[in-house]
Parts: sequence; C-alpha cells; structure tokens
Amino acid sequence: MRKNVFKGRVLSLSLYTLSINKRKVTREVIEHPGAAAILAIEDGKLLLVRQHRFPHGYVLEIPAGTLEKGEKPLKCAYRELREETGYTAKKMTPLIKYYPSIGYNTEIIHCYVASGIKKVGSLQLDHDEIMSMVKIDFKKVIRMIMSGKITDSKTICAVLTYAIKKKYQV
Repeated sequence: MRKNVFKGRVLSLSLYTLSINKRKVTREVIEHPGAAAILAIEDGKLLLVRQHRFPHGYVLEIPAGTLEKGEKPLKCAYRELREETGYTAKKMTPLIKYYPSIGYNTEIIHCYVASGIKKVGSLQLDHDEIMSMVKIDFKKVIRMIMSGKITDSKTICAVLTYAIKKKYQV
C-alpha cells in the first residue's frame, strides 16, 4: 500500500506498507523521475559547472538535469549539455547508470560521454539555476575527487568509471 505524504515540483515522498518475508514493514521513499549527466571532454579538459546547491553552497559537477515528464534520458542529456554549457554534441555514448541513494530513493542517473562537442552559444539556465561553466584538466579532476575537493556523486561515478575504462594514469 502506498500513501503520498508530499508532492513537490521535482520529487514526492511516499510511505509504503508492504510484506517482506512475511513481515509487515514500512518504507519511506523519495520518488524522482531520474536524471541524465554528461561527461564532456575538450582537448583533455572536462566541462564542469560550478553550481549553487543549497544547503551545500557552490560545488563543481558535470552537467546534468532531471528528466522531464515522458523524456528519454538520451534526449535529456543533449538538452542539459546545451543549457548548462552552451555546447552541443554529435554523439552521446552511455557510460554508466546508477542509483545515488538506493535505500530510499527511486532516482536513477544515466551518465553519458559526449563526443564531437562544439560551443554553439551561451548558457540557457532556468530562473532558479545559479551556475557557471569551467574547464579543468581531466587528470586534475581525478586528483580533486581523490582529495575530497569534488564530492558530487554523479561526477565521481562518471569520471572514475571513464578513467578506469580508458586506463587513465594520474
């Protein structure tokens, strides 16, 4: 049985009562439509956004965004890359998908690698998005992750997965 407790603009909170191994349990679940995140590299530099993420302040992360209703992750990836960086890509290749908070959240993040990227304009941000785009050497980004300077999970997962697949040396 599901009882909706809260419905917001991006997510909702529900209480589920169910039976697991003949035991009645209750689970609080944040329901989220999912997101797409993009690893875009130009001349050895990773495109990152410096975004204000309340309550944590400014963080460095790869471009990403929430799927709109009925939107496929791939389409979201192209849209978010354009909006948050001013770049387009010829191709998006799936890299990894993962649940950032599997124990209480339905969100899944679909990470892509953008190739054939090209600057086509300025950022196209929503009114509540406060960010700027920066380029940082890929190997430096790995060092920033390892030293704890980058703490965003989608960035960590995408960068380290890509580094492993490409056998990057720091």
